Amino acid sequence: MSTHHPADDLLLSLAAGSLDRASAIVVSAHLESCTHCCQQLELLEAVGGELLADIEPVDMEIGAFSRTLERLDQPVSVAVAQVPVVRPDLPAGMHWPRSLDGCDITPWKRLGPGMRWSRITVPGDPQANAFLLRMAAGMELAAHTHGGRELTQVLYGAFDDGRDVWRAGDLDDADGEVHHRPVVTAESECICLVALTGGRTRFDGFVARALGAWMGI
Repeated sequence: MSTHHPADDLLLSLAAGSLDRASAIVVSAHLESCTHCCQQLELLEAVGGELLADIEPVDMEIGAFSRTLERLDQPVSVAVAQVPVVRPDLPAGMHWPRSLDGCDITPWKRLGPGMRWSRITVPGDPQANAFLLRMAAGMELAAHTHGGRELTQVLYGAFDDGRDVWRAGDLDDADGEVHHRPVVTAESECICLVALTGGRTRFDGFVARALGAWMGI
């Protein structure tokens, strides 16, 4: 059960369709296992619908309806059989979040002993900065802060960064005011889905900074 949830501004932006694509897949992954946030999102969408109902109607352009009907009458292209999607391996019992459907995910790339990562390409937004991080039990991520906003959804396992313990289903929302060193708990490895917006990660050490630059995070 989730104990760390996305902030109201993230849910509001998601409901309004204005949340950036990278953040949207992370928040949506959280919603897949969090009834509380699904209810919050439904409430925000209902409020938005009421606000739209109160907006003064505006006349449509002449011919707009006819053009819409013409588009509906156009023949539908025949779907082409697609090659099965090959994705990185996961621990037994773990499943990919539905929010990653349609995304390209690279094979796991080794960062060091007990640490791997995978780049995610988000459809329609080649600049979206999203990736997966997989770390063995007891591994530490280099101390860092953030040049923008970092959203981390824990998909498997747990980590402790000194502020709290973040377990599968939890979402961590960190910015430049947060300086931390996440450590994977001893029970199992940890896999996280991460989105960066507004700036990159600022690692303390030279080696970590070099790796971060290579990763594009």
